[in-house]
Amino acid sequence: MNKEIPYKIYLEEHEMPKEWYNVRADMKNKPAPILNPATLKPVTVEELSPVFCEELARQELDDTTALFEIPKEIRDFYKMYRPSPLVRAYCLEKKLDTPAHIYYKFEGNNTSGSHKLNSAIAQAYYAKQQGLKGVTTETGAGQWGTALSMACSYFDLDCRVYMVKVSYEQKPFRREVMRTYGANVTPSPSMTTEIGKKINEEFPGTTGSLGCAISEAVEAATSCEGYRYVLGSVLSQVLLHQSIIGLETKAALDKYGIKADMIIGCAGGGSNLGGLISPFVGEMLRGEADYEIVAVEPASCPSLTRGKYAYDFCDTGKVCPLSKMYTLGSGFMPSANHAGGLRYHGMSSIVSQLYDDGIISARSVGQTEVFDAAQQFAKVEGILPAPESSHAIRVAIDEALKCKETGEAKNIVFGLTGTGYFDMVAYQKFNDGDMADYIPTDEELERSLSNLPKVD
Repeated sequence: MNKEIPYKIYLEEHEMPKEWYNVRADMKNKPAPILNPATLKPVTVEELSPVFCEELARQELDDTTALFEIPKEIRDFYKMYRPSPLVRAYCLEKKLDTPAHIYYKFEGNNTSGSHKLNSAIAQAYYAKQQGLKGVTTETGAGQWGTALSMACSYFDLDCRVYMVKVSYEQKPFRREVMRTYGANVTPSPSMTTEIGKKINEEFPGTTGSLGCAISEAVEAATSCEGYRYVLGSVLSQVLLHQSIIGLETKAALDKYGIKADMIIGCAGGGSNLGGLISPFVGEMLRGEADYEIVAVEPASCPSLTRGKYAYDFCDTGKVCPLSKMYTLGSGFMPSANHAGGLRYHGMSSIVSQLYDDGIISARSVGQTEVFDAAQQFAKVEGILPAPESSHAIRVAIDEALKCKETGEAKNIVFGLTGTGYFDMVAYQKFNDGDMADYIPTDEELERSLSNLPKVD
């Protein structure tokens, strides 16, 4: 029988994980190797090292080591905001009149407002250990850029951020937080890189995409001595660092004898989802337990539900390695009306492989219904959720209402990746009735997918 469950389940400091978990070690079907676009052969650590920090390149390519020790300096930094709480959403349950038990892992209790800091501090640490001057990166809604600017400030590293232009314009306060921590922030695509100029010429007036910003950040890193590129999602190394979310979630559930029935996470590039589900998927892969896992993505950028599982460039400028993933095509440009930060054309190779193997499922949702769920949640749970997180909230509410119809008392767990206090332009559009549900046509997707690279 379960113990009496408090509103917030906290782990003690000594219960915080001391190791990251690499789910690839337990995957029978490993994610397909990253390919060098020039040779179409699997990339090596040596080939990745001019772009990534050496230790991060090793983590990226390691699919056999199950556990990586978290360096003490990173664990000490984590202690400022971790372990993060697992919250029982009693008020939401009451409002929905559902027999379901709803839990959310809250990752917004740090200045960056999101889970992104978990990997940002790790990547900044390895850059500092290597003796680098600084790092470059991209950011969509600005959460990753904010987190990285904080991490770089902590380790006295220069931080150069290419921010998707539409977010740069819509989220000025997120931009100013980055600048407060010392980051240089440039709207992307810009005219400061050769790739940026090319994209602006090919797509006049474009509001940008994560694929564009990645291309610019990589060019900036490889053209400046003492700099490396770091990424906030998609990469396997990032999902490794974010596994601390799922490890803490599972530890908190186990502490009170709770078995999750359904685990839900928003899906853009895969960092939050992959981090949340990793230890649970590991149990499934080892035959120790079974869960229903749902990836929730925006209908305006539906890589899993409408994309193609194929090798594609990770960036619009086609300078990065090729990754086999669910993709809409590296040239896909999300609508400027897309309110969240889930603007990436592809998906983590790990998440893609798990989805293709049928271990996880995926759903796409429209943004007006997402913001309706966000509003419902904010009114009763006292947190204004990030638009990204609200995709998971939408499906959690839908599933709780199904339980109301069937009488099932499911344990539903979702990831609340961060807060939405810097996303008020999007909330204003929703409140004013100006938000629309843009869904790309089949013809648009076919046009974008027709340009996938030819890989045998």
